[in-house]
Amino acid sequence: MTDLDVSPAHRSAREVLSWSRAGVDPALRAAVDRLPESMRGIAGYHFGWWDEHGRPAGADAGKAIRPALALLGARAVGGSVEQALPAAVAVELVHNFSLLHDDVMDGDTTRRHRPTAWSVFGVNPAVLAGDSLLTLSLDVLAGSGNPGAQQGIRVLSTAVQQLLDGQSADLAFEERGDVRLAECVRMAECKTGSLLGAACALGALFGGGRPDQVEHLRSFGERMGLAFQFVDDLLGIWGDPEVTGKPVFSDLQNRKKSLPVVAALTSDTAAARELDELYHADRQLTGADLARAADLIEVSGARAWSQGRADDLLARARVHLRAAEPVESAARELDAVARLATRRDR
Repeated sequence: MTDLDVSPAHRSAREVLSWSRAGVDPALRAAVDRLPESMRGIAGYHFGWWDEHGRPAGADAGKAIRPALALLGARAVGGSVEQALPAAVAVELVHNFSLLHDDVMDGDTTRRHRPTAWSVFGVNPAVLAGDSLLTLSLDVLAGSGNPGAQQGIRVLSTAVQQLLDGQSADLAFEERGDVRLAECVRMAECKTGSLLGAACALGALFGGGRPDQVEHLRSFGERMGLAFQFVDDLLGIWGDPEVTGKPVFSDLQNRKKSLPVVAALTSDTAAARELDELYHADRQLTGADLARAADLIEVSGARAWSQGRADDLLARARVHLRAAEPVESAARELDAVARLATRRDR
């Protein structure tokens, strides 16, 4: 038994995430240390371990939700978290591969309260570093020695393909004026729900879970992930920059077709028509424009609708969690992480 397997009773969600980060980081660092030096430097900067010159920095490395889901998924089916450590590392590598690429494609210059990797090292090096993390994630699973490794590679590869499909749709939406709400929801299912579902499934698989447990935990993670995206999109408009690490109204500034935006644009209201004019104005949006756009989304009812959908999805995720017949302590912590991930003030 390792320190990872020692689980105090009644931990809060934040305590669980701190436990996950502390437990996964040594293995994550060891994996990243195997990268070529050119990739290792950018990856370490992105993870917050050092500055652009390679000096220790200790910056924010993210919430570690996905690795926590993998570790708890193993515990939920009666396995040890040590068994699931390669799965946890792999999903964190994939998540950060996607962030490196997303920042380039979205033109974001800030992540986790510091300049994005591409804005420091350049676009091409950041893209290559993301590719390197993706390749490393599969290598970690292949070299784990776990009996479920081969199936795990298929699970993760499928999730990555869905993630890429979702990102492709997200980018295409920026050029279209006729995005339907159903296809926007489908985009979010692929872009966010797929990897959170894979994290839970991989943990259960590496922990020796039954096929039905693996599938129910995957469904739990997918629905939690979509709820997470609804809340994340709300934070992209109304979130506190001190919490989100991004400027206020950042998604509106980029004219992203996020879930609340598309819900507002398709609401057939006067607010929808005014928002459409703002979103398709052939000029840079001012601070007043962005504040007005946020007001229009709220007036249209899209903010309340998004919050309601997140709550409904969380309830449906819990149904699948119970159906997996999980170990009680792990189920309690999975539920706590899901509730934290879908809070408006996270």
